[in-house]
Amino acid sequence: MIGYALKKLMYGLLVMAGVVLVVFVLFNILPGDPARMTMGQRADVQSLEAVRKEFGLDRSKPVQFVLYVNDLSPVSVLDNDTATQQKYHYAKLMTFGKKAVVIKWPYLRSSYQTRRDVTEILAETVPNTFILALTAMIFATLIGVFLGVLSAVYKDSWIDKSANAFAILGISAPSFFAGIIIAWLFGFVLSNYTGLKMSGSLYSYDPFNGEVLTLRNLWLPMITLGLRPLAIIVQLTRSAMLDVLAQDYIRTARAKGLSRNTIIYKHALKNAMNPVITAISGWFASLLAGSFFVEYIFGYNGLGRTTVTALEMSDFPVVMGSILFIAFVFVVINILVDILYAYIDPRVKLA
Repeated sequence: MIGYALKKLMYGLLVMAGVVLVVFVLFNILPGDPARMTMGQRADVQSLEAVRKEFGLDRSKPVQFVLYVNDLSPVSVLDNDTATQQKYHYAKLMTFGKKAVVIKWPYLRSSYQTRRDVTEILAETVPNTFILALTAMIFATLIGVFLGVLSAVYKDSWIDKSANAFAILGISAPSFFAGIIIAWLFGFVLSNYTGLKMSGSLYSYDPFNGEVLTLRNLWLPMITLGLRPLAIIVQLTRSAMLDVLAQDYIRTARAKGLSRNTIIYKHALKNAMNPVITAISGWFASLLAGSFFVEYIFGYNGLGRTTVTALEMSDFPVVMGSILFIAFVFVVINILVDILYAYIDPRVKLA
């Protein structure tokens, strides 16, 4: 098991290395001067040169990439001085001359627009996106399993046909289109009845109380983000339940006189949940990435909205940091799921 986990970890590191390379190349071929984006159009030559030297922009592209990887790496070689230590907040492992081998958090550099560390920006926005993705997944799981069970139990009835039609619509509708329709319908047309707004963040500002938790602003983006996984969970649950209900032990349970609810919820549903759990484990990271358009549509202050806004303003360090964070989450979740599968079913390690 340890060998299998180390193998998956190495694959994950290779994937992250590839993502870092692609992100660096992509954002370095785009037009624009990072130094001028940072200092503004009226900056003098000396200030621009100082910024270029700070970020290594006066070096060749290969050297710039090495410096970027050195910033991202938890173990780095940095200058052994006070200014560098305040910038990176590192702990020294060993020193040699004016350099030091240090351990630190990955340094995602600073925003061109605000000069704040990208790590600080992500720390403010990621929790909001995490809450949105988690609630969307809970919403999709609860409603999806319920509709899937009903659809299987009442096969070929109007309930089954309605659930299948809903599932097809949920899978087919793009998130941004569904978001616009849901915002217009529940946040504008029916706003007097729902009490919901077309836009708003998890925390809103009140002139008397400061930041206030506003859970109602979570409803519409949560429904929009959870619509696609909900539709897939409906189909997975229905298919799995139909397979289980056709098994011999279910017929035996019926012959013993067990009630329908006991058969469905105590025997069938438990065995039908395996593919649903597999889908849920793989969907969470996708919801984090899928939140970009949803947050932007609803004005929800999270990682997605921050990234799209940064892209509009050519604030590349924020965009690059967001992409790397999402990629890291994908890799970590996939590694954990693979290890869990290998632990549950040892045959996976032989595949």
